[in-house]
Amino acid sequence: MARRTREITIVDTELSDLPPEARWREWMNRVEAVIFASAEPVNRDMLARVVGRQANIDFLIDDIRAELTGRPYDIVKVAGGWQHRTRPGYAGAIRVAGAAVSGGGAPSISHNEAMLLMAIGYFQPVTRAELSRVFGKEVGRDAIASLRQAGFIASGPRSPTPGAPYTYVTTSAFLSAFGFDTLRDLPDLEMLEDAGLLSRHSAPADTLAEPPMAGDEDEDAMVVDDDETDGEDSDDEAGLG
Repeated sequence: MARRTREITIVDTELSDLPPEARWREWMNRVEAVIFASAEPVNRDMLARVVGRQANIDFLIDDIRAELTGRPYDIVKVAGGWQHRTRPGYAGAIRVAGAAVSGGGAPSISHNEAMLLMAIGYFQPVTRAELSRVFGKEVGRDAIASLRQAGFIASGPRSPTPGAPYTYVTTSAFLSAFGFDTLRDLPDLEMLEDAGLLSRHSAPADTLAEPPMAGDEDEDAMVVDDDETDGEDSDDEAGLG
């Protein structure tokens, strides 16, 4: 049987034969095409593959967004990349029409699971036992399993505490589903404390008290790629739920 030859596509990124205005327009078209075609947020490195070395990705996207003014969709920055998103004002129309949403939409989670997810977002990497202390009641395995199945959390590094249980961290799918670019975009923790929903005073002393600043080295360590392999829960947590 003949071996299939992989097709290699070569794209002229510099477009030196075009006048500046036409070159910029073509770069804009390429960037928008890549973002439009992708089911996931497209990061800067991916976009840089289709434009010239002198092209400024941020300026290109700014120009694209300016042309989308008044349209029902926009290009938004989420999960460290860019993605086409319908403007929130049209969510009702989409629901009434019953149209299938690209990607199937964000998995549905309960209010309690949403609060648990938010706590993991703030205090990660955090163990299930530590989360139980945050909420003042036991956090069961079912709630953790539900968030893992939704793709919002994954296993982080093992805790240095006795038994070395696994910790939990959020994924890039969490950022994308909730429209966050980085963990810094999480709601202000003080507002949640005032509402009695979370308390930093109940959190483990060595976890985050607030989302890391954009650009901090720790921030990348707190969000894992969706396709990274999750570890198994440590046996020392078996009696927790």
